[in-house]
Amino acid sequence: MRARYGIPLKVSAGIVAAGAATVAYAAGFEARSFRLRRVTVPVLPAGMHPLRVLQVSDIHMVGGQRKKQRWLRSLAGLRPDFVINTGDNLSDPEGVPEVLDALGPLMEFPGAYVFGSNDYYGPKPRNPGRYLAEKIRGQHGLNGNPPVVGAIHNPWEGLRDGFDEAGWLNLTNTRGVLKVAGVEIGLTGVDDPHIKRDRYAEVAGGPLPGTDFSMGIVHAPYLRALDAFTADGYPLVLAGHTHGGQLCIPFYGALVTNCDLDTDRVKGLSTHEAEGRTSYLHVSAGCGTNRYTPVRFACPPEATLLTLTPAGP
Repeated sequence: MRARYGIPLKVSAGIVAAGAATVAYAAGFEARSFRLRRVTVPVLPAGMHPLRVLQVSDIHMVGGQRKKQRWLRSLAGLRPDFVINTGDNLSDPEGVPEVLDALGPLMEFPGAYVFGSNDYYGPKPRNPGRYLAEKIRGQHGLNGNPPVVGAIHNPWEGLRDGFDEAGWLNLTNTRGVLKVAGVEIGLTGVDDPHIKRDRYAEVAGGPLPGTDFSMGIVHAPYLRALDAFTADGYPLVLAGHTHGGQLCIPFYGALVTNCDLDTDRVKGLSTHEAEGRTSYLHVSAGCGTNRYTPVRFACPPEATLLTLTPAGP
């Protein structure tokens, strides 16, 4: 027997089975297949010893994610010189204690953080196709879209207090200095551009005088933030937010970035140019997902160990 409209039943069944297998793989395996990306970035002044920076991002913690928690705790074994957390730690209003527990061993190291929209607000069920539609319209987050109504407010204050108590620097539209391995690292951060909380004017002016090296930190890599950091002379900017595209096409890559960054730079190391200057940009694909779309495809969850080395002559 053949199906109506000319599609054989065996073919239809095969398509359904293939789709089900893909979803099972994306949710059951790849979304929990945690990886460590290693990147070398030649940005330090001549004569400086290399620095090892661990970047964690987009944890999107939901209660009971034990494998993710164990993996995050294990990253302390890398013994980084310092840690940068680029936000979106939560996807569950009850997730703060589990985030702090999972990051506890890493908070033994010097560190700093910025928040993302999901630290402040809980997610809602959303059709993933809307991200592609918003890309076509040029609308992302609150940038060009109506304000969010009826959002769940996450207890981000507890997350902030836990990080601050551990000595991590809060870079919410401010600057700070980490003393690491005998050198002073200047850090400048802005709050999340995805929900229009960035206030670069409050930190403008370039790297802090007297520091040995400076870098910019932001959750969502919107072009306005990258342009500002680069024009101000920061040699390196770290960001997250994109999930690396999350659902990618093998041998092609990401379809969306959920911001105005191009898909060629959706994850990993690249460069950014503004006003005649060039900065390195590293975008983490993150290690979690929105709780309502707990799948990844051709884009494993990750953290990144960046080794900063002196720039060439």
